[in-house]
Amino acid sequence: MQIRAASEADWPSIWPFLREIVRAGETYTYERDLSEEDARSMWMLPSPGRTVVAVEEDGTVLGTAKMNPNHMGGASHIASASFMVDAAHGGRGTGRALGEHVIDWAREQGYRAIQFNAVVETNSRAVALWQSLGFEIMTTLPEGFRHPTQGFVGLHIMYRRL
Repeated sequence: MQIRAASEADWPSIWPFLREIVRAGETYTYERDLSEEDARSMWMLPSPGRTVVAVEEDGTVLGTAKMNPNHMGGASHIASASFMVDAAHGGRGTGRALGEHVIDWAREQGYRAIQFNAVVETNSRAVALWQSLGFEIMTTLPEGFRHPTQGFVGLHIMYRRL
């Protein structure tokens, strides 16, 4: 698996699984009927952000991540990131590889920490992955997310010092 900068040519491979994940409404705070145009502008970030893809040797896109300053001004020293892995390629370490890439990128860019603003507490695989990579749950916003099958569940704010 290789992780490289995403290009516009990658978007046709990213959009189908991004759309599927967002429409499921289980892990992201995006509108479930998010348009392709809005998704592209939210995901394919200009500098100082960065969007990457994890690809197989044959070029198949397995997953993607976007990373960026969490806030501007006096809080611009904290990074943030979002991740999506194509369900057809899950369970192969793609999420972990993308997470490690983001940690390395944030450190190289001079960030002091990474904060994830909204990790749905029922997304237990993601929570476990982030904890295994050194992230802590700083707090949970009770009933901060309306899950389509589990009702109102918490949103974790997760943090890792670099």
